[in-house]
Amino acid sequence: MKRKTFHYDDPVNDEFSGVGERRKVEVGSDFPYIRKNIFWRAAAFFVYRIVMTPFAYLYCFLKFRLKIVGKEKLRDHRDRGYFLYGNHTQIPGDAFIHNMITFPKDAYVIVNPDNIAARGTKNLIMMMGALPTPTTLGGFKGFSAAIEQRISEGHSVVIYPEAHIWPYYTGIRPFPSTSFRYPAGDGAPVFCFTVTYRRSKRGNPRIVVYVDGPFESHGATIRDRQAELREKVYAAMCARAENPDNYAFYTYEPAKPEKKGERS
Repeated sequence: MKRKTFHYDDPVNDEFSGVGERRKVEVGSDFPYIRKNIFWRAAAFFVYRIVMTPFAYLYCFLKFRLKIVGKEKLRDHRDRGYFLYGNHTQIPGDAFIHNMITFPKDAYVIVNPDNIAARGTKNLIMMMGALPTPTTLGGFKGFSAAIEQRISEGHSVVIYPEAHIWPYYTGIRPFPSTSFRYPAGDGAPVFCFTVTYRRSKRGNPRIVVYVDGPFESHGATIRDRQAELREKVYAAMCARAENPDNYAFYTYEPAKPEKKGERS
């Protein structure tokens, strides 16, 4: 695998996925997060279980020889919904890895609206479990209701709190506590997974994923609980990422400041 070096200015907001700018889509108060039409639901089952799940399995295990450590921690929550947080280091792998972790439980993943922006793909992406974040204040009511319903149905809701993809990055970037607002409010269990990389004789990276949790918070307010959950998840992910076997195929360095008078 060819080594690369990326230079970043902002570890929170810089994006290295290589995906170009997409058309803007509005996710407002009328966005159909939950579909009740029986034909749509049947098609969604076919796409999710008959097409996407086997493809995800083949992709993850043939390309990366994926190994999941700690999946047994989820067994006590087979009949209960939970939130799952992970680091964002693969395209398109991050669309599949969480499905391998939560299987046979369905996974609904919170995504940027850009993911449903390509023409003709909105329904397909939604059938694969996408929950795009609202682009208007009016959209948050339906968005929150959809998350609550999926948790109450016993499914998992997956969140990538780093938000932006840094391919093969071996650290954990800073992320805010705001993405823990929902488990802090409803008390649903919180788990995390950390994607790490290994060298192999074939030259291609091997992925080892660590699952940790559940994490609990007993703060007096929602703000206190979400801050506590964030700290526990962040600490667990950092500890896993610091494994000496976690190999950096790509290098990330802070961008050098421009010299005075130098043109960009």
